[in-house]
Amino acid sequence: MRTVFTVVFFFVYAHLGSLGLRTLSNDPCDRAKLPDPRNLRSDQITVLMNGYSESRIPLLRSIAATYAASPPVAAVVILWGNTSTPTRTLSELSHNFTISSTGAAPISLLRQQSDSLNARFLPRPFITTRGVIICDDDVEVDPTSIEFAFRVWSTNSHRPIGLFARSHDLDLSNREWIYTVHPDKYSIVLTKFMVLKTEYLYQYSCGGGARMMEARRAVDLAKNCEDILMNFVVAEQGNVGPILVGAEKVRDWGDQRNDEGLGLNEREVGLSTRRGEHRKRRGGCIGNFHKILGRMPLRYSYGKLVNSVAEQGLCMKGGKLVFCDQWK
Repeated sequence: MRTVFTVVFFFVYAHLGSLGLRTLSNDPCDRAKLPDPRNLRSDQITVLMNGYSESRIPLLRSIAATYAASPPVAAVVILWGNTSTPTRTLSELSHNFTISSTGAAPISLLRQQSDSLNARFLPRPFITTRGVIICDDDVEVDPTSIEFAFRVWSTNSHRPIGLFARSHDLDLSNREWIYTVHPDKYSIVLTKFMVLKTEYLYQYSCGGGARMMEARRAVDLAKNCEDILMNFVVAEQGNVGPILVGAEKVRDWGDQRNDEGLGLNEREVGLSTRRGEHRKRRGGCIGNFHKILGRMPLRYSYGKLVNSVAEQGLCMKGGKLVFCDQWK
């Protein structure tokens, strides 16, 4: 039996300058209540941004505004996963989106009814685009790179596109899967910034029968690894690896290697900041998903797509060593 989810929306429409609150009760897997995939638009994309920490709200507002101002973005939806956040706080946040809008894509706030990480991949009836950007509230991507990632995805819609790559591998000595970083190949892109086909939200949340249900339960138990499971789902569907794209400027405010800009509270919110056990736990997830699903669909990819081809040679100019095509 499918679970019926009740969700609360805070809608902010920049062009109307109004704030509305309504409650919907839907089975997210009811195809009849989802847009016909054939009618989804391909010229724009919907941004689904995870939000959780109240201390990050100022940063979230800035990042959401950057996405909303990007030409390919049709809408930005904040998926608020902290169930203990007061309604008043979220209402004020929605109001701030309203008064600060400048005619860009609408920004809306959806309060999740649970803190399950699986909820970020629920199919949504309000998504009108063929693709979605899944992203975090502490990763700031420059507008040019957002547009470039969208263009790459538009011609590779069966593959996930990302800015942060990781790898699976087999530790032969211990006979177990591990989660690692290889310098020359990758098989996983992270949900810090991931572009993928909207249909994969349905496949993740509603497909795969009892095995996928057990895999989603494993995500809930671990409170981690939903991005790895999505990479499993996409690789299984397309039998191909992800694509890593280069970005001009990406600031990961939640990375614990930051020594300024954010206080400890903001950095410690992220699961991935607990580096000691992080890779071991993520490797355990890979092994668990392999066992549950009965297969290893992850595929390696090689190389990175970049937005432009620049000069590689270095020249001395004004007493400084710079790229030869760079003006003083």
